[in-house]
Amino acid sequence: MIKKYLSVLFTCLIFVSSARAQLVIEITSGADQLLPIAVVPFGYDGVDALPEDVAQIIEADLARSGLFQPISRSNMLSMPSKESDVFYRDWRLLKSDYVVIGTVKKLPNNQYRIGFELLNVLSQKPVQKHSSIDVSSRNFRDAAHYISDKVYELLTGTKGAFSTRILYVTAEGDKKAPLFKLQVADADGHRPQVVVESKEPILSPSWSMDGRKIAYVMFRNRRPNIFTQELATGKRQQIARFRGLNGAPSWSPDGKKLALVLSKDNNPEIYTLDIATQKLERMTNHYAIDTEPSWEPDGKGIVFTSDRGGNPQIYRLDVNSKRVERVTFEGELNTRARMTPDGRYLVTVQKNDGNYHIALQDMKTGRVQILTQTYLDESPSIAPNGSMVIYATTYQGKGILAVVSVDGLVKYRLPSASGDVREPSWSPYFK
Repeated sequence: MIKKYLSVLFTCLIFVSSARAQLVIEITSGADQLLPIAVVPFGYDGVDALPEDVAQIIEADLARSGLFQPISRSNMLSMPSKESDVFYRDWRLLKSDYVVIGTVKKLPNNQYRIGFELLNVLSQKPVQKHSSIDVSSRNFRDAAHYISDKVYELLTGTKGAFSTRILYVTAEGDKKAPLFKLQVADADGHRPQVVVESKEPILSPSWSMDGRKIAYVMFRNRRPNIFTQELATGKRQQIARFRGLNGAPSWSPDGKKLALVLSKDNNPEIYTLDIATQKLERMTNHYAIDTEPSWEPDGKGIVFTSDRGGNPQIYRLDVNSKRVERVTFEGELNTRARMTPDGRYLVTVQKNDGNYHIALQDMKTGRVQILTQTYLDESPSIAPNGSMVIYATTYQGKGILAVVSVDGLVKYRLPSASGDVREPSWSPYFK
């Protein structure tokens, strides 16, 4: 199972070219009560330098979640790599509730075996018995994120999302004539790779639900066109180049259709496109502007932005009946809606008193919570475990990405060393 998991990740890592300017994490806010945990440097029986510090990556992952408080290595009284060497009193003195230990063993053919255990200090028993992963040197970060996901799920009950990836667009160089790059990186901003670049704008990247394909808008000769692309092969297909607007592609949960916006009949309307048959179906028919479609997790509905009520708000379209109903009522306007994977919450960009913030609406109670205090927030996208929202914002006059938890407590920034960053899209779990 582990081997299959890493194989899928590796398959999805073939891109146009590498990119050096990775995003850097700056944690700005965490939860009120953090769970203390020690991630001990993993033992190693080799003499050659390891490609990555696995324990350090795990520690950074858990700290970034805003739920854990890792114990500093400089304060550790011992550094065991197997349970028989653990003195639990050492960790009680440091007030650490849990300890992650592990080993790295070098194998033939540039392979490594990474073993790990999660120990409960209070019960003095393993939470996760010893488990191991065989990886090549280039997959050390994948192995570390996998272990982080396991620890996170064991201690919170929620599946981790450290092994997922993010798409985003950077605008680099001359501000009057920037070079646009669609890039993909680990969820922590490491290992950025350029998927496609253009002297004309790239917009609205979207993942297929298996994480193997993406869709996006790229201008050609100042006209927007919609493309799909296989990440493993780079194979690209232009699927919409109608007269007028071609925009905002969104994959259906079963991967068979795209929802998109076309104005080929003069007014922006929501359509669906069957990928296999190329059959278009018009889903809305209104004189107002209908845009920014996004599928509900069960595929029965599409939420979208429309100004049919006088100003932009979020509406829900029943895919079968094509019945439309308004969903948002608070705020001067709401745009760019996204549903959490469980369908419980709706995330939007909401404008109040001239400020644009990320808002969360409970679909059962109708309660709305403003999650951010940053400026000019836009383009929210939700992690596949529903715990975090990545979005674009402005910081110190520069376009950056930022992340906020759905309870609003955990916040961190992902600025880039070069250029402005926009249009984030968080991947699903890879299948």
